[in-house]
Amino acid sequence: MSASGDAVGETTELLQQLIRNRCVNEGSEGSGHEARSAETLASYLAAPGAEMRRYEPVPGRTSLVLRVEGRDRKAPTLCLMGHTDVVPAEAEGWSHDPFGGEVVDGEVWGRGAIDMLGITASMAVATKRMMRSGWRPRGTFIYFAVADEEAMGTYGAEWMVNEHWDAVGCDLLVTEFGGTRLPLGSGVVLPIAAAEKGSHWTRLRASGVPGHGSMPYRTENAVVSIGEVIARIGRYRPPADLHPLWCAFVASLGVDGAERAELEDPRRLERRLEAMPLGIARTLHALTHTTFSPNIVRGGNKVNVVAESAQVDVDIRTLPEQDGESVRAMLREALGDLWPRLDIAAEGDNVATASPAQGALWDALARATMRLVPGSRVVPFMVMGATDARFFRRKGTTAYGYGLFSERVAFDEFMQMFHGRNERIDQASLGLMVELWESAAREVLA
Repeated sequence: MSASGDAVGETTELLQQLIRNRCVNEGSEGSGHEARSAETLASYLAAPGAEMRRYEPVPGRTSLVLRVEGRDRKAPTLCLMGHTDVVPAEAEGWSHDPFGGEVVDGEVWGRGAIDMLGITASMAVATKRMMRSGWRPRGTFIYFAVADEEAMGTYGAEWMVNEHWDAVGCDLLVTEFGGTRLPLGSGVVLPIAAAEKGSHWTRLRASGVPGHGSMPYRTENAVVSIGEVIARIGRYRPPADLHPLWCAFVASLGVDGAERAELEDPRRLERRLEAMPLGIARTLHALTHTTFSPNIVRGGNKVNVVAESAQVDVDIRTLPEQDGESVRAMLREALGDLWPRLDIAAEGDNVATASPAQGALWDALARATMRLVPGSRVVPFMVMGATDARFFRRKGTTAYGYGLFSERVAFDEFMQMFHGRNERIDQASLGLMVELWESAAREVLA
C-alpha cells in the first residue's frame, strides 16, 4: 500500500490548486472565500459510494463534508479534518510567489503548504484512494474540509459542531499539527499533539486626565501608564509548570537518566532552555509555562493632548487546568501596584483541551509511523496555539494533531514557516502522509 508516484503527483497538483485559490482569511466575515477550495475538493473527490455536502453559514465561507457510512452503527466514526483557509502573505521577502504553488527542487511553495493545505490535500488523496478500491468500512469515515480555522472557527468548525453535529460528529479525529522530527531524545522522535494550550486574551485599559501636551509636568498620562504595564508584563517570568502531559512527553523521549532529571526539574529546565537552539527552546518554554505577550497597543487621540485612555491587548496562553482566576492572579503578581489602577476591558477564556495518548487511533498512527519511518517512535505533545480540535474534544471526541514529514523538514524551520515567509513542503512528506492517513483509517475502521 505504498504511495505511488501517481498519489504523490495527485497530492502535489491538488495542493498547488488549493494554494492558488488564495483563500486568505483576514478575520472578517467577508474574507476567506473558502468556497473556491470546497469546489476544488468536491470536484476531485466525486466518486461513487460517498455522500458529499457543503455547508455555508455566510456566503463564501464554505465547508465540505464527505461521508462513507459504515456497515456497523456501533463501530467508531473517524474524521480526517483539514482546513482550507490561510493567513495573509506579502510577496516581499519570499523567494517565490506565496500564491504561485511552484514546485522547486521537490518542494511545493506557497502560503498554506505547511499550515495546513499539504495535510488537507494528502487527506483528500488518501480518501479517494480508499474509495477507488471499493472500500466499505465497518465504522463511518468522514473527510471534513473546514473553513475559518485561522480566525478561531466562527464560520467553520465551531459553527459546524454547534449546528451540524449530525454531519461531523465523530469518536476519533485527526487534524493539525505534529509529525516533524524533534531534536531531542534518541532516534527519530515524532510528536502527536494530544492536547493544546488554552488562550485568555486580555485587554487592559489605563485611564488618565487630559491636558495640553505642551505642559506634561505632573500629568496623569494614560500612555505612560500603559507603557509601564507593558514593561512589567514583558519582564514577568512565571515559573515552569511541569504538568502530567509534560512528564509523559519527557518519559517518552528515551533520554538518559541525567537528561530526564534535568527536564523534570523546573529550575534546571530553565537553565537548559537558555542553552538550546532558539526554535526548540521557544517550543519547550511554551509547553511548560503560561505565556504573556503584549501585542497591540492603542492610546491617545491627538499629539498635543495628554492621553486620557490607553490600552494593551495581551495574548495569554494557558496550561491545562488553568482558568481565568489563575490568569488574573498572575497578572496581579506581574503588575503589582499598577493592578488596582487598571480596568479589564475584555477577556476571553478558552480553556486548554486534551485527549488520552492511547487507544485505537493512537495505536494505528503509531504503527503506521513506525512502518513508514523505521526506528521512529511517537510521543505525546501539546500544541501551543489553537486548532479546531478543541471544539471536538469538548464534545467527547478523541482528537489528535499529526502529519508525517520527511527528514528534509527540520524542526526549527518547520516552526518558523507557520504564518512566516517561504512556506513550503517537500513531495516526500506529501507521499508519507497519504500512506499514513490510509493506513490509519483502514486499521481503525476495519
